Amino acid sequence: MTDQDASAPAAPRRKPRRRTLVISAIVVVALMVAATVVTLSVAGGSGTDPAPRPTESAPAASSPFQRPADWSPHRPAVHMTPEKNWMNDPQKPFFLDGVWHYYYLYNADHPDGNGTAWYHSTSTDLVHWEDQGVAIDKYTNGLGDIWTGTAVVDAENTAGFGAGAVIALVTQQVDGVQRQSLFASTDGGYSFESYEGNPVLDNPGVADWRDPRVFWDENAGHWVMALAEHDRIGFYISPNLRDWSYASDFVTTGLGVLECPDLFPMAVNGDPTDVRWVLLAGANGADEGMTTGTTYWVGDWDGTTFTADDTGHQWLDHGADYYAAVTWDDTRLSAQERLTSRYSIAWMNNWAYADRFPTADWQGGSDSLVRSIRLGSDGDTAKLYSSPADELRTLEGEPEQIDPLRLDAGSTTELPAPVSDAYRLTLDVGTPDGTGEVRVQVLGADGGFATVGYDFDSQLAFISRDADAIAAEMPAEYRAVRSAPAASQDGRVRLDIVVDVASIEVFAGDGDASLTMATYGSPGPRQLRVDAPRGAVELTDATLTPLRVAPVVREPATE
Repeated sequence: MTDQDASAPAAPRRKPRRRTLVISAIVVVALMVAATVVTLSVAGGSGTDPAPRPTESAPAASSPFQRPADWSPHRPAVHMTPEKNWMNDPQKPFFLDGVWHYYYLYNADHPDGNGTAWYHSTSTDLVHWEDQGVAIDKYTNGLGDIWTGTAVVDAENTAGFGAGAVIALVTQQVDGVQRQSLFASTDGGYSFESYEGNPVLDNPGVADWRDPRVFWDENAGHWVMALAEHDRIGFYISPNLRDWSYASDFVTTGLGVLECPDLFPMAVNGDPTDVRWVLLAGANGADEGMTTGTTYWVGDWDGTTFTADDTGHQWLDHGADYYAAVTWDDTRLSAQERLTSRYSIAWMNNWAYADRFPTADWQGGSDSLVRSIRLGSDGDTAKLYSSPADELRTLEGEPEQIDPLRLDAGSTTELPAPVSDAYRLTLDVGTPDGTGEVRVQVLGADGGFATVGYDFDSQLAFISRDADAIAAEMPAEYRAVRSAPAASQDGRVRLDIVVDVASIEVFAGDGDASLTMATYGSPGPRQLRVDAPRGAVELTDATLTPLRVAPVVREPATE
């Protein structure tokens, strides 16, 4: 049994109008999605008018590599953002009927009102997205708004809502009390109804008790929920997604209030005889000189208990803006292939300045690119390696090869100016004697810049935005330099840098380290500059590749 359905590809469906019925646990919902789709509605009613075809959020630009002229200055070219209002935590996608279904927390009342709902987007390639509207409304069942959780495909009808029903387990909060509720969808995840037996897990008196991550454990033969409980992750098991019993917990220290847990198996270096389990959570790294981010442990899972290795926790990303990460596998692959690699996506923001970005038509930043993660070995330690998902290559244009160059100590040179709003810069960097530092500066039209660098002496990759256009008005957490260990090989290191209008994502080495940051500059032409502040450096095998704009397809505005 799986918690996702790898059905053959089919044409994506549009979201039907929302109904307001409450689901009974003992009645299998028999309603099917109507053959004729209807217009999108968030608040109720029925109808049979055909839905208008969606349109892109802006007219086409003169170049596929440049954003339309009427887009707001900081609207990303290749990163997910809402059309308006507020976004934060991503939810784990699932694949059904040829489509990836993805949700994120969304506040339509920002900045005047509180509370999040689940907003729904779909994709066939994890690069191009189509808005489907709100799938789970807030404040509809008396238990509050909708926080982070998990949607799974109940292929075997364990919950009693029909084989293939999409079941969402989510946190709801009212009057400061966090509880876990169930919502069910019988139309493929486009709309959900509240289960009349909610909450399925009532709060035992814990202040921080949220973000259920749910999966079917094939070996144990039951559903598993990982729940963030302040400084620990609690594990619960269920035969049917409705009735849950406590199994065990995993206690942490020095990582603040945990959020957004995840638990999944992976094969070390792709070896099917060496399968380990990874427990992941949003955490606070202040005690380690970091900020909030995504941490993980590698260990063993026996169906009820997670036991971590003695190596302690590690960080999935060392930048300031990779939070509330989720991971998922591709259910179209074989069981062995699914253990080799997973996808990951995170909220590209930080609660230290979450609502202070200079975006006018929406707030909350954006999502990261979809990444590929694998479990490899670093000596005796198993660790996760990250790289941009292969799907990003569908946006790539013709790469421009940059001639090899050498910079003497203290010298600077300019690289070819990017002609696209988003691009990918890859380069190998080395030094004659294995010491020194390289800095790649992404310059804005106003002279502000963000920096990507590598220090050969300390074997650290680093990023900084303390000189970008908004740094002076932002808190200290925004201006701090972030670094990650990434060992050079034979005196050289590979940097893979993805730049969008308001972000930079860096992958050092063979995915040894990743660093993610939002960064803002004034609209206009940008430049790339390379510095060698101490010691000579050599750049080889460098390419600058433009990325095509990937607009989110939006519903036409209603009159």
